Amino acid sequence: MSLLIDALKRKNKNRPPVWMMRQAGRYHDHYQEMKKKYSFIELCKTPEAACETTMGPIRDFDFDAAILFSDILFPLEVMGMGLEYSPGPKLSFHLDSKEKIESLNIDPEGAKKLSFQSEALKLIRSQLPSEKGLIGFVGAPLTLYFYAAVGSHKGDLTLAKDGVTNGQWELFHSKLYQLLLDNMLLQARAGAEAIALFDTCGGEISFDHYQHAVVPLLKELLTSFKKQAPNTPIIYYSKKTTKNHWKTLVDLPIECIGVDWNTPITEVLEEFGDRFAIQGNFDPNDFFLDTNQFNEKLLHYFEEIKKLPATKREGWICGLGHGVLPKTPQEHVKKFVVLQKEIFG
Repeated sequence: MSLLIDALKRKNKNRPPVWMMRQAGRYHDHYQEMKKKYSFIELCKTPEAACETTMGPIRDFDFDAAILFSDILFPLEVMGMGLEYSPGPKLSFHLDSKEKIESLNIDPEGAKKLSFQSEALKLIRSQLPSEKGLIGFVGAPLTLYFYAAVGSHKGDLTLAKDGVTNGQWELFHSKLYQLLLDNMLLQARAGAEAIALFDTCGGEISFDHYQHAVVPLLKELLTSFKKQAPNTPIIYYSKKTTKNHWKTLVDLPIECIGVDWNTPITEVLEEFGDRFAIQGNFDPNDFFLDTNQFNEKLLHYFEEIKKLPATKREGWICGLGHGVLPKTPQEHVKKFVVLQKEIFG
């Protein structure tokens, strides 16, 4: 049993597991070497390359879990939205009307076009030490809608927000639902021990709309998933969300919530640790501090968590409040993992 699974069950009596979103990424020399041989899409869609990209940070930093190297936007491509990376993702059109949403391709066998993910997961599991966890992931429905509507989770998001209020979001979800469910099941059946849903746009809409327009559809998706994969934990990460948001999730079949850095991790563990495993939430921007400042901030962060009763840490998964940023100093990533193991080992 991996530390990751123990923590997801909130029964980890040992050192908390540590992994980071985007731990295989542009900051890492290994990734840069892979990019000399493959385009981003080739890294994702060539199982051997996806496996090697995933394994690089495991070897170099000794994280406790690997996460499939892929991208959240591939279901949109399957639905007929052209997708290229130059260097960031660009969709061939945006869903700025109900007519365009209606035109999306709904293929009952669409998930077969994502089989490169299952092949990569099988390869990763064959190379990954047995004590390390393996995480699959998809974009959460709302975040996929934001990307489909405006092409990003940044900039002017008005069109996407309006879609949540005028019914376009629900229509999009009805088109996406089966494909996203099948994508999650494909990954679980290929060896992913947990599935992460990344909801980067979760906090971009009003709390009222999140509670009444998003959470019910999220519950529908996850309930269906659990009926077919009851033993695969769900990690739900959302950005710019608050305690009020997380309270709306308590009745959903979610084992773990990932939180950003805007709420102290000690508060989240104290208030929600009896219901969820908690993943997070060191600020990735702090990796750019000078070495002395970084070490001081990191030490304080860990020491505050260690002051909590050990029972409050049984469901803590150590990581960041979002992904590792480009140009992050590799030595600080290494220091993060080494110090975490020293303090909690």
